[in-house]
Amino acid sequence: MRVIVGITGASGSIYAVSLLRALFNHGIEIYGVCSSIGKEVMQTECGVGLSDFPFVNWNAADDMSAPIASGASCADSMVIVPCSMNTLSCVASGISNNLLQRAAAVMLKESRKLIIVPRETPLSIIQIESMLKLANAGAIILPTMPGFYKNPQSIQDIVNFIVEKILTQIM
Repeated sequence: MRVIVGITGASGSIYAVSLLRALFNHGIEIYGVCSSIGKEVMQTECGVGLSDFPFVNWNAADDMSAPIASGASCADSMVIVPCSMNTLSCVASGISNNLLQRAAAVMLKESRKLIIVPRETPLSIIQIESMLKLANAGAIILPTMPGFYKNPQSIQDIVNFIVEKILTQIM
């Protein structure tokens, strides 16, 4: 199985970091693309950079010739985590200004699994309508809304709840 992980500049990089590690532990081949702001946020929030994940096949966000930009891409699914409202709105509108957005458009046009993990609150009606457009186009909208019925004892427990939900959608 091959999965693309897109990381944007929204707060919540801990979800991406934990997902990358979980995918690796499951033996899944990972292709990654991270926006420049996503890199900054990951460093600020988690103290890590892309080089801390040598098991990921990283693609530059401006490399529109990368294999994941094509319908011939071999990825089975894609997760955008965390997904900024800008990226969500661009994908919902069919805009592909960068490789992350283009890879998401490819997933939709090829009817492959696209999982959007927005991390924003409150939501405007424009953002909700963009989520509805994506859901109608076949994307899975998986907000970072953890459940507390497992009685989490740490922030990592809360993060793991969402990562498990993402993995359930991928597998």
